[in-house]
Amino acid sequence: MGFLQIASAHKAYQTPEGALVRALDDISIDVRNNEFLTLLGPSGCGKTTLLKIIAGFEDLDGGDIILEGRSLKEVPAHRRPFNTVFQNYALFPHMTISQNIGYGLDVAGVKKPDRDRRVGEALEMVGLVGYGSRRPAQLSGGQQQRVALARSLILKPRVLLLDEPLSALDRKMREAMQIELKNLQDSVGITFIFVTHDQEEALAMSDRIAVISNGRLQQLGSPTEVYDAPDNEFVANFVGTSNLFTGRIIDVDTGQGLVTMETGNGRRLCAGSRAYGLGDEVKLILRPEHLRLVDGDTPDGPCLIEGSVKDVIFVGSVVHLHVDVGFGRTAIVYHHHDRTGFRNDIEHGAHVRLAYAPDSAHLIANGRG
Repeated sequence: MGFLQIASAHKAYQTPEGALVRALDDISIDVRNNEFLTLLGPSGCGKTTLLKIIAGFEDLDGGDIILEGRSLKEVPAHRRPFNTVFQNYALFPHMTISQNIGYGLDVAGVKKPDRDRRVGEALEMVGLVGYGSRRPAQLSGGQQQRVALARSLILKPRVLLLDEPLSALDRKMREAMQIELKNLQDSVGITFIFVTHDQEEALAMSDRIAVISNGRLQQLGSPTEVYDAPDNEFVANFVGTSNLFTGRIIDVDTGQGLVTMETGNGRRLCAGSRAYGLGDEVKLILRPEHLRLVDGDTPDGPCLIEGSVKDVIFVGSVVHLHVDVGFGRTAIVYHHHDRTGFRNDIEHGAHVRLAYAPDSAHLIANGRG
């Protein structure tokens, strides 16, 4: 029996027009103790609904939430050993920071000496020593977020649930808080379940990511697994950027673990794979950073694509190239910009040759996702 089990969770809502919308459709996840798990997906995919069901704010239509072998279906929210950090922080504006953080202890009847000690420890934990007498309006957004975290953690929950708590912060502050939040989770040693639609945020912070779409679990794995080996086309396109080519395997080199795929328009592409055989219909996924510009002396082969530049988008250390590779297809390439590197003067219409390593190509069965 795992630590926290989400077992075949089902939830549906009726629209004003009378239609039934499945918010959760048979989602099962075994959440590990002391892990940082992120529920990732687009708006309306069901991730916040799942978080509310774990917290006890919503009821399941089917399935169960099980903590260390005990079903929580009949346990109300206030009796579950979980706390939630909301998107808007929900701080009391008329209370001081210390009063906000200690509010749950007051409700629980903790005596003042113990309460004050624990509030002091919580302020130190989130780096707000000396701010206890201030009010929320006197703090920055990032500081308010820390207060919300301290208020939730002071009650020592088994699981902390976080509903897009960084969404109101600017980019620089978000990046700083991502590091702080992950370090905080490591230091307190409890499970964090974090909801976001931001792929970079999920990749940067998580031990594992549960990718959700249309109420269904699409993939569960480490950030590296989800990014490098997406299970289907949705994950490949939602988590990062992908170039996808559809075709059929026409050659297999079992000794080298190499296959050659032919697309419908006759283009041949290679991939390192032992999972597919001759005649299999597949989709080949290439991340933009795995395509590199090469010079005209590079020999032709199935691991090389030619095309002409349609757009050049400069974003600092990287140049995003949109390359017309023929037959109505555009490949996206991330070209490193270092002033002295190869081909830093690429312009619209330039002919380019793109090479990639076979093992950087990932194959999935055609029709998945």
